[in-house]
Amino acid sequence: MQISHFLKHHYKHFNAASLIDAADGYVAHLNEGGKMMITLAGAMSTAELGKSLAEMIRQDKVQIISCTGANLEEDIMNLVAHSHYKRVPNYRDLSPTDEWQLLENHYNRVTDTCIPEEEAFRRLQKHLIRVWSEAESKGERYFPHEFMYQMLLSGELEQYYEIDPKDSWMLAAAEKNIPLVVPGWEDSTMGNIFASYCIKGQLKASTTKSGIEYMMWLAGWYTQNCEGKGVGFFQVGGGIAGDFPICVVPMLYQDMEMHDVPFWSYFCQISDSTTSYGSYSGAVPNEKITWGKLDISTPKYIVESDATIVAPLIFAIVLGW
Repeated sequence: MQISHFLKHHYKHFNAASLIDAADGYVAHLNEGGKMMITLAGAMSTAELGKSLAEMIRQDKVQIISCTGANLEEDIMNLVAHSHYKRVPNYRDLSPTDEWQLLENHYNRVTDTCIPEEEAFRRLQKHLIRVWSEAESKGERYFPHEFMYQMLLSGELEQYYEIDPKDSWMLAAAEKNIPLVVPGWEDSTMGNIFASYCIKGQLKASTTKSGIEYMMWLAGWYTQNCEGKGVGFFQVGGGIAGDFPICVVPMLYQDMEMHDVPFWSYFCQISDSTTSYGSYSGAVPNEKITWGKLDISTPKYIVESDATIVAPLIFAIVLGW
């Protein structure tokens, strides 16, 4: 039985039914000529979401992605250092001493997965410093993801590949040159490393384009792509990866006074954040109507579950698996 057939046979109620509704809505949106943004929060790349997201990119099921700096780099780290990763299935039982020992062995833990510093962070660092320096020497400036694309497309990293390249969503995105938005890149490991070079006087901060410039670019992209069925918004997790790009619509409408700009035309959020007061991740979709992000008629879905479980299943339905 195909995955999608299995899901539609068994997933009939509660969050399971919401998953099916969201997937069917996604498919309908694309079939009617709409475009889709996917936003990636948390550690989706370390959770190896690339195994399904890369195929979504290759099959034109997503037209633009917003992600955290961590997701931008961690997919590539998994690509070049997978065999050096360490899984800690009993992570809930770790003591502070256990955590300290992981640090001393140069492992940085993300839930049950430890990323190896030398084989992951430092391996990318020496290649990124080259593209950063080359751009600066030519007086050129790029967005964080564009530097990553340059590094991937140069072929320099192929010597390190430890997984099937088709499972890397960043490689798929680079090969297709899909637009990316990476708000808050500065708080990622590579963002920290770039800042350190700037502090030491080896690079200029202006060599990497800023978050404001990302918002300006996104405003242009949205106005050029929102005609017809419009642009949908598929949010994996919460946080800045979702909050930053969704704000482009009220900015255009309220601050730019472009009153013919349509709202996002589909919305789905996968989150296990408890619905609560004052929480962006825990806000129900209807709250976004009051902020000028969604219309009354925008199809709205929320699947209250673990995104590492739900996102691949929805992608499977969209891909017809």
